[in-house]
Amino acid sequence: MFDKSIYVNRREKLKSKISGGIALLLGNEESPMNYADNPFHFRQDSTFLYFFGIDYPGLAGIIDFDSGEDYIFGDNVDMEDIIWMGPQEKIEEKALKAGVVNRAQISKVAEFVDDAIKQGRRIHFLPPYRSENILKLEKLTGISSGKINDYTSPELIKAVVDLRSVKESCEIDEIRIACRLGYSMHMAAMEHALPGIWEQYIAGILEGIAIKGG
Repeated sequence: MFDKSIYVNRREKLKSKISGGIALLLGNEESPMNYADNPFHFRQDSTFLYFFGIDYPGLAGIIDFDSGEDYIFGDNVDMEDIIWMGPQEKIEEKALKAGVVNRAQISKVAEFVDDAIKQGRRIHFLPPYRSENILKLEKLTGISSGKINDYTSPELIKAVVDLRSVKESCEIDEIRIACRLGYSMHMAAMEHALPGIWEQYIAGILEGIAIKGG
């Protein structure tokens, strides 16, 4: 996660590009393999990460283009999770690291969106690619899941593309780290690609390099 000023500045730039309404940015959920508590490795939505930086499932972010306020919606883990995972950072603490002071339970996002709709405000959202977020948008906006993509916001899409197309110095630093890591993995694969060597052995070496590199 970058310094909170990075995320604050990104959201401020986005606000300068959108005429009004709210942006509803849904984070991703865990994706279970065979039961709820055995998920695949979690991957947060890239746009949510870009504007809020919180790599944690079950969150939603709202950027209010009229009031200038930002919001994070999410629930803290319960005692059962703490028993298995140990003490966890609270959502409030995660939000503050992204420069967001307004935080509420995930159930409150529906009230916020419903109030905005009743006020005739535009609900901006990006094209969803995960089925659970399509269903969330259907529930939050009242738009049929089959027509969600017809109501995505071209204004928000263009603004996000404009911002993310220009890389900041902190992003370039991370890209360079990733390139060096990729080079190390490629060279290791070449060095170990010898007669009699199993692919799984090489894959294990590459995975080790990736994990070691963060």
